[in-house]
Amino acid sequence: MHLSNEEKAMYDGRDGPAVQKAMDLLVRYGEALGAERLVETRNVCATITSTTPFQRDFALAKGGGMDAVFSEFSLDSQETVEIPKFKVFTSHLQLGFDPGQPERMGVSEEIVQFYHRSERHAAGLGAQIMNTCTPYQVGNIPTRGEHCAWMESSAVVYCNSVLGARTNTEGRESTGAAMLTGRIPYWGYHLDENRRATHVVELDIEVESVQDWGLLGYYIGEHVQERVPVVHSKRGIGRVPNLPRLKHFGAAASSSGGVEMYHIAGVTPEALTLEQALGGKAPLEVLRYGEAERRATYEKINVTGKDAEVQYVMLGCPHYTIEQIWEAAQLIEGRKVHPDCELWIFTPRAIKSLADRNGYTRIIEEAGGILMSDSCSAMSRAVPKGTRTVALDSAKQAHYLPAILGVQAWFGSTAECIDAACTGRWNGGYA
Repeated sequence: MHLSNEEKAMYDGRDGPAVQKAMDLLVRYGEALGAERLVETRNVCATITSTTPFQRDFALAKGGGMDAVFSEFSLDSQETVEIPKFKVFTSHLQLGFDPGQPERMGVSEEIVQFYHRSERHAAGLGAQIMNTCTPYQVGNIPTRGEHCAWMESSAVVYCNSVLGARTNTEGRESTGAAMLTGRIPYWGYHLDENRRATHVVELDIEVESVQDWGLLGYYIGEHVQERVPVVHSKRGIGRVPNLPRLKHFGAAASSSGGVEMYHIAGVTPEALTLEQALGGKAPLEVLRYGEAERRATYEKINVTGKDAEVQYVMLGCPHYTIEQIWEAAQLIEGRKVHPDCELWIFTPRAIKSLADRNGYTRIIEEAGGILMSDSCSAMSRAVPKGTRTVALDSAKQAHYLPAILGVQAWFGSTAECIDAACTGRWNGGYA
């Protein structure tokens, strides 16, 4: 791997042992990937804080506190080194629980206090404590062509596809090294040739609602896996999909498959035309998505749904936008959550503050629901006690929760989910 003079100086220890270990990690990582060099990045999104009993015990056993945790889990170093302030803009992603709802999420006060200590440490190093899987909703919006180092599959696919920035799906170690060096291996979606579409998905039907876009994303992920699809319609896409629709579309595609980038002809920044998305090459395959494909995808996502009684409705995966909270408040205002059901809605902490000011939190809470932040049920492994069946408007969460917690899942529209919360039954169905 070729290193610039600046990179060689960091590698040789000019900036101290932590930066030296970070450069060593990046070189080993880059060589394993076949990268020929590193690329500069000024935008990192990662998990930095510590939230588990294991990490707490590790910090105590090592005697190095939070520096010991960062050394081991973010630098792949068994030697504890002092961690300097981060060199680049760094955003912390979501947690394993909502620290404002510890009892509800089955977390002890001791762990909450350890988390707050960890949060203060990360903030002191220069991290932005955003605590969300959707950093682009709360201030981290890279520009087209900007090289980033991001974790979190649904954030990565949005970053690449909608914003036109460039990142691979990174891990805690590579992002930890990037924070201290401002570098990441130059490979994968940092390169022009890897961002071109490999598969064309021709739409034979209109795709309109958030549910529709989630179904389409789930279908595409299953069929293209880790390739790059471009969605195209000879009649035109119709209404341009907004943030919630693209958010759910990408999250679904990265869950049923491994999609890290997609194009929508005439919509996304690197696909003004179908030809531009393909980069002058013929697609490996042309898929058609029509009524039969949509129905089959709906039935596949709902394969675990058996019982009509619903004990839990979870909204906010990826984290809800203020528009989605506004919609949920409209749907539930004047109604009550069924006594045998619970409604949890997850959103970034910053957006919850906006919902508080706008009165949406009050409307949801008066109905018996809860607006939560910083996590989700897949991250926390937390659901209300006695949950057997859950209703969701997220194809991603419907994919993961049954596997993680062994629950049944119904996937449908937001309106169907709110209705399930208020009746305690799933009354949705394919339309």
